[in-house]
Amino acid sequence: MSLPQFKLLRPRVLEEAVGYLGEHAGELRVLAGGTDLIPSMRQRLFEPEHVLDLRGIAALRGIKPQPDGGVEIGALTTLRAIERSDYLRQHYPVLPEAAATVASPVLRNMGTIGGNICLDTRCLWYNQSLNWRKGCGFCIKKDGDLCHVAPGGTKCWAVFSGDTPPALLCLSAEIDIVGADGIRRIPLSDFYTGLGDSYRKLQPNELVTRIFLPASSADYRGVYRKLRVRGSIDYPLAGVAVVMRSNGHVSDARIGITAVNPAPLLVKGVGELLMGKALDESLAEAVGDLAARTAKPLTTSALTPEYRREMIRVFTKRAVLAAAAN
Repeated sequence: MSLPQFKLLRPRVLEEAVGYLGEHAGELRVLAGGTDLIPSMRQRLFEPEHVLDLRGIAALRGIKPQPDGGVEIGALTTLRAIERSDYLRQHYPVLPEAAATVASPVLRNMGTIGGNICLDTRCLWYNQSLNWRKGCGFCIKKDGDLCHVAPGGTKCWAVFSGDTPPALLCLSAEIDIVGADGIRRIPLSDFYTGLGDSYRKLQPNELVTRIFLPASSADYRGVYRKLRVRGSIDYPLAGVAVVMRSNGHVSDARIGITAVNPAPLLVKGVGELLMGKALDESLAEAVGDLAARTAKPLTTSALTPEYRREMIRVFTKRAVLAAAAN
């Protein structure tokens, strides 16, 4: 499938990019690595008049340890760079482990952490060709007024399928968002709306530019587990990130899940359940039950919701035990 016609904009500095965003808001799409945007444009999910290519802005790349012990990551930093970063592996291991599961090495060389955070939500009826979608009468997320996942409702249930955001949520990540009005910093947990169609709190004239991991989240043990049909390339159909501090007894633990809700989510109550306890099989099963209750998978993929929820339970148990054993 060929790309629609568009004008390519290539800023060299952030200020120039912000100017383009203000000038062409509503008729522009942002390209970071292009691994998700370009296929979607070929499917005519997006037909923007302008594409803003950020790859020339060198200031948005890099992994930069901070004096306070935290770390700043530019939004254009590739997933491959995050996967291979010795600093992140040592201090924030769950993030490079999650990044290493994204697609294939070729795509990780192009895909960016900012793009993974802003990844479009998807489902079995949305991520298809124009003719396929036309045959189904379109959907709420694109050109229609019906959600094929939940036909009786008015909410879009397209699912968020990024691998790094659940890890970032576990690490209490914050992001910088830049627009014409300046810079605002928000917790990543506040970035997602929980709606499949309008899934992020980002205005048409704004960009995600940087990710910050605090020193307080450093040196947690980290594990990421992912369900997919094939062992490489595929998006997650269920994903679990776990971070933990334990010295025989758990002093803190956090769990994030992805691909089973319209937004990545932290599982509530994990810290309280595990605090001060020695982890065993039964306790790990109880944590798995918590995660499974948080997961709300629907028919957004070829695998059944029941199977994906059960795999959240299983993967959470395995990941918690693995983190405790690290």
